[in-house]
Amino acid sequence: MKWLLQNTAANNSEAQGPNLLRDIFSYDEVPKIPFDFKDVPLNPPDDIWITCTTFRDGQQARPPYTVKQILDLFTFLHRLGGPNGIIRQCEFFLYSEKDREAVRKCQELGFKFPEITGWIRAVKQDFALVKEMKLKETGILTSASDYHIYLKLGKDRKQAMESYLDIVKSALDIGIIPRCHLEDITRADFYGFIIPFVQKLMELSKESKIPIKIRACDTMGYGVPYSGAALPRSVSKLIYLLTKEGGVPPERLEWHGHNDFHKVLINASTAWLYGCCAANGTLLGFGERTGNPPIEGLIFEYIGLMGKANGIDTTVITEIAEYFKNEIGYQIPPNYPFAGKEFNTTAAGIHADGLIKNQEIYNIFDTGKILNRPMGITITDKSGAAGIAFWLNSHLNLSDEQKIPKNHPAVLKISEWIANQYSEGRNTSISTEEMVEQSRAYLPEYIESDFAKLKKKTGTMAKHLIGDLAENNDLKSADYKKSEIILEEFIKKNPFIQFIYVVGKNGLKITKTIVHPQDEELFKPLDTEENYSDRQWFKGAVKKGSAFVSDFYTSKLTNKLCITVSAPIKDKNEIIQGILGADIKFEDIAKL
Repeated sequence: MKWLLQNTAANNSEAQGPNLLRDIFSYDEVPKIPFDFKDVPLNPPDDIWITCTTFRDGQQARPPYTVKQILDLFTFLHRLGGPNGIIRQCEFFLYSEKDREAVRKCQELGFKFPEITGWIRAVKQDFALVKEMKLKETGILTSASDYHIYLKLGKDRKQAMESYLDIVKSALDIGIIPRCHLEDITRADFYGFIIPFVQKLMELSKESKIPIKIRACDTMGYGVPYSGAALPRSVSKLIYLLTKEGGVPPERLEWHGHNDFHKVLINASTAWLYGCCAANGTLLGFGERTGNPPIEGLIFEYIGLMGKANGIDTTVITEIAEYFKNEIGYQIPPNYPFAGKEFNTTAAGIHADGLIKNQEIYNIFDTGKILNRPMGITITDKSGAAGIAFWLNSHLNLSDEQKIPKNHPAVLKISEWIANQYSEGRNTSISTEEMVEQSRAYLPEYIESDFAKLKKKTGTMAKHLIGDLAENNDLKSADYKKSEIILEEFIKKNPFIQFIYVVGKNGLKITKTIVHPQDEELFKPLDTEENYSDRQWFKGAVKKGSAFVSDFYTSKLTNKLCITVSAPIKDKNEIIQGILGADIKFEDIAKL
C-alpha cells in the first residue's frame, strides 16, 4: 500500500482559470494513477449492448473505406450482432458526398440493427445534414476537459457550456436526439464541469421529453479499471457517478475508449459493470492513434458476462477477418485475438502432444464450432512428431478413424526432413505449402488433387454467381421478355457461360436458350419442347431449394468439359416458380 499514490488533485473554481490537473498530468512525465481508496459498488444495468464507430473513428486511423466496403462491413455487423441488436447502433460521418452515399446504401438494406446515426461538430448548420439523411440521432462534439475548452477552443467553461447547451437545444427543436460526446472526460474536472453540464442536459431532456444521451469519451486512454483509483481516471467512478449524481439513465450512457495505455477493452467492460449500457467500438479496434475497443473483443466480453450469445453469430468474425485480408488488403497481425491467422495456433511440441489427447488442454474454447477456426499448429524444429501428426490430422481434416498417430512412418519421415532443415541453418517455420508437399510425398492417398481443388473452387464460384442471379426481381416477375434481356446482359459479362435459360416448374423452358452470338448456330438444336424435369440439375435445385452444381460432363456439341449450375427462382412466399440453369465451360471459369 505504501507505494500507491495518494490523490491530491483538486477542483478549480472558474476564477482560477483552466484546471489542467498537473499533479496527475505533468506533460514531461508519465501520467500518474492516484488513489483515493474509496470504492463505488458494482452497478450493472438491466441490459448491455455494443455500438459501432467503425465508419467514423475507425476511418481516422486507416485509408478510408470505399462505399462498397462500408456496405459489406455494415452487413457483417448486422449479421454478427444478430436479430436482437447486440450491435445496436452504427455512427457515420455525413460531410462528404461519399459519406452520404454510404449512409443511403446502408439505409436501403432495411436492417433494424445496427441503427444508423450521425456525427457532427457543435455547429448548428450541421443539423441540416442530419435532417437530409433522415437520421433520428446524431453525436455532437462537446469537449469536456480544460485542455480542450481553454487551450483548443479558447473559451472558458461558462462559454463552452452555454454554446454546447445552445447547440443541444437546436437539436431538440427539430426533434433530433442529441448524443453529447464528452471529449477527454478522463482529463476533465469532474465536479467543476462534467456534473454541472450533465445535470443541465438531463433537465433539458426532461423538459423536451427527448432522451438526450451521453457518451463518455476516454480520448487519450487515461482511464483505469482499478478499485480505489481516483477521479478523473477511475472508469468505475466516472460511470457510477454519472448515473447517480449526473442523473443519466444507464440506457442513455455510452463508453468510448482509446488504447493508448493498453486498457481499451477492460475499461469498456468496467463501464458496463458500473452502470453503462453501451460500449462503443470498431471492427479490429481501428481508431484514432492506438484505436478503440475491438468489436470482436466486446462480443466475447458480452457473451462471457451475459452467459449466452443472445443471437450473436460469432462465426461472422472469421468472415470479417477474411474480408479484410482478401477484399481490403489488410494483413491482420497473426496473433491478433479471435481473428489473426495464428491466434489459436501453437508451435510447441509438448502442447501439440496435449492437443492430440484433448484440445481443451490448450484451446480457449471450441474455436472450430464458435469461430469456424479449428485449432492449428506452426511447424518448427520444436514441434516434434506429436506436432506433425496434429498438423496432418487437422489440415487433412481426418476423422477419428483416419487419424494418423505420431509414430506413423510418414510422420517420422517428415520429422526427419524437418530436423535436417534446421540442422542446415534454417531459422523460419515450415510453410503450409512445404508441409503439403511432404504430405503428398509420404501420404499421397490423403492429399486432395489440384484438379479436385480446382473443381471445388469453380463449383463454389459458379454456384454463388447463379444463385445471386436467381434473386433478380425481373426473373421472379415471370415476364419472359424481361428475363431474356437480363440473361443476355449476364452472359455478355460472363463469357465462360456457354448458355443460360429459365425452365418452369413443369420442366418446360420459359425463355429461349441464351447463347453468345457467335454460338447461335452451334446451339440451335437446344431450343426444343423438351421436358427437363428429370435432369439432375433440375431435380437437384428443387430438392435443395438452393443453388446446385452438377457433376462434370463432356459437351456433345463442343467436346469441352462442362458443369451445369442451377438455382430455384422463388416468389415472395419462397415457393419455387422455376429453375434458372446455366452450362459453364470449366476450362474458362477455372482461369479466373
